Amino acid sequence: MITLAFGCQGGQPTFLTRLDEARRLAADLHVQFKEAADASNRAVMADTDEASMAFASDAEKTVQLIESDVAALAPQLRTLGFPNEIQFLEEFGTHFAEYRTLDREILALAVENTNLKAQRLSFGAARQAADGLRDSLSAIAVSVPPNDHCRVEGLVAKATLAVREIQVIQAPHIAESDGAAMTRMEKEMTDLDGVARDTIKALAAVVPPSAGPLLDTALLALDHFKDISGQIVTLSRRNSNVRSLDLSLRTKPPLAAACDDSLRALQDALAAEGSKATR
Repeated sequence: MITLAFGCQGGQPTFLTRLDEARRLAADLHVQFKEAADASNRAVMADTDEASMAFASDAEKTVQLIESDVAALAPQLRTLGFPNEIQFLEEFGTHFAEYRTLDREILALAVENTNLKAQRLSFGAARQAADGLRDSLSAIAVSVPPNDHCRVEGLVAKATLAVREIQVIQAPHIAESDGAAMTRMEKEMTDLDGVARDTIKALAAVVPPSAGPLLDTALLALDHFKDISGQIVTLSRRNSNVRSLDLSLRTKPPLAAACDDSLRALQDALAAEGSKATR
């Protein structure tokens, strides 16, 4: 038992030295796994491309540390002759491989940020285009004779309202995860675009020829709005933020728990071996 009490004898690590190193590696492995999971979760919750990419990079770097710890711990356990601990480490390796496959998918989706990009377009460029259309239509209403003013104002309000309703639909579309529901919203947006275009055509039959340039400007604004709205739909359909969050909340926890359980069992087993060695 004397050799168990000293760090080295004849230049070779003793049983306790190897055991201490195995316990250190197991503890570090557990810490690194938790940090990798936390970094991945932060990448999913980040609200900018830069933050998502930074946290995803942190998660990947920590995974490399996990793999390094596993590579160092496995031979230590074999040298110590601990079959139970080897089994727990192998179980972790199996669970972690499955976890990593899912986490790669989550991180790839998280850094795309398509829902956030769609939201920014909706609140930014799409709103500006809709405001431009409103301003163009309002200028047309001012340009008509008094006897046509009420009729033109009604048409202007109808076209403007159709575009505003499209804006309203964009938000739930961005948040939606069901494809069928998104399709219904897209049809509604298409129908409303048709209403706006038909209304502008109706305006052309009422306003004087001098208002022609204003009508052209309004149509260009509507086309610009439709283009941006199409970009929003495409990004929203990709649904990377919604999908990454759903995978993180629903699919990932059981895999993470299985990894955590294996690491806890490994640490507990190594702690018990330490108690045996000092008796």
